[in-house]
Amino acid sequence: MTDPIDALIPRPLRELAPGAVHLPDWLDLGRQRELVALCRTWASGPVPMRAVTMPNGGVMSVKSVSLGWHWLPYRYSRTADDAGGGAVAPFPEVLRTLGRDAVTAAYGPEAGASYEPDAALVNYYDDAAKMGMHQDREERVNAPVVSLSLGTACVFRFGNTETRNRPWQDVELRSGDLFVFGGPSRFAYHGVLRTMPGTAPPGIGFEGRLNITVRQTGLG
Repeated sequence: MTDPIDALIPRPLRELAPGAVHLPDWLDLGRQRELVALCRTWASGPVPMRAVTMPNGGVMSVKSVSLGWHWLPYRYSRTADDAGGGAVAPFPEVLRTLGRDAVTAAYGPEAGASYEPDAALVNYYDDAAKMGMHQDREERVNAPVVSLSLGTACVFRFGNTETRNRPWQDVELRSGDLFVFGGPSRFAYHGVLRTMPGTAPPGIGFEGRLNITVRQTGLG
């Protein structure tokens, strides 16, 4: 649980790099609970949440479920080719609206109105899970990526567009936080170093961390 004294200190909007915007406490607790309930539904199918196997044989420590387009390492598909071949669930209208609202909050109403998300990836982190530094490059357009955090806080590392190495910045993402990256920062390397057990808000309804990323693929 977050320190009560720390909770009294406002966390202002912060631009880590051009186009990379952290908006703390963007979702209130009621909206967070609604999204947790939706994530439970999405995780149950038609393609269930699973740990992704990478081309080198390694298995990711997070578990994932895709919506709209099924994400496989380095490509998208309409079918879960690595998980039984079933058709991926449609992209939910609630995430389309939320994605546009998020881009509006980060960049303004003109950017939000032109945002056309069509895919989402829901990742679940237990206490031991993490995510290595990577770029989101499977999309055919450079529209912003919208990232929503639920549950346990994490240490998120946001780097540069050229290399997995420095320079980078580490930021704590808590339940309800929004992070949007686009423009010059759209293809920046980023990852999750660790989760912070015991930091989820009371009554969130689960243990661990959920991360919802909303994307515009440009696949049509």
